[in-house]
Amino acid sequence: MTRKLTVALLLGGAVAVAGCTDPALLDPNADHSKAQQGALLGGVLGAGVTAVTGGGGKNIALAAAAGAVAGGLIGNQLDKQAAELRAQLANDGITVTNTGEQLVVSLPQDITFDTDSYTVRPSLRSEVGKVADNLVRYPNSSVQVIGHTDNQGDATYNFGLSQRRAGAVADLLQAGGVGYGRLQTIGRGEEQPVASNLTPEGRAQNRRVEIVVIPNQG
Repeated sequence: MTRKLTVALLLGGAVAVAGCTDPALLDPNADHSKAQQGALLGGVLGAGVTAVTGGGGKNIALAAAAGAVAGGLIGNQLDKQAAELRAQLANDGITVTNTGEQLVVSLPQDITFDTDSYTVRPSLRSEVGKVADNLVRYPNSSVQVIGHTDNQGDATYNFGLSQRRAGAVADLLQAGGVGYGRLQTIGRGEEQPVASNLTPEGRAQNRRVEIVVIPNQG
């Protein structure tokens, strides 16, 4: 089998695995295992990279095995971490989504901040503290804290507010023991809605701060 054909088959396999995801996995609070999916994708992509860079059949097999192990370990860690977070967080408004590659903890604005404020409400500080405790127990990851708004009002103001809110949540995570070097704060303003801004319900979903946990690959 030629190298080009090998690469094509490997990449096709990765697409097929990704395409077979059960739609039920989109439920952010469902406990679906991502370890097997991570192992499959890790193995396929590890072999693909080796083939592209000129590795022989034995090297491709070793890379596939190594990729499968790494992908399975990351998937297993995310499964455990997500399950613990869901068990610990008492506020039903906070969602934990396991994408298979990262965790996304979403804090809706309406329960986290007062209108036009970037001070985290006292009632939510303990919840953010629980997230910090979880991150300390799982140190092998980087963390992005991303602020989002709806499209109401001035876009420049919304962007600045999203930055300040992300910074406020990141400060609480750092105070809870999360190392400064793991944290990155990002303001998106109204650029990345997850629902329609044409309805009050949609705008409420768009106003949020996300804590994105990205496992280290090394």
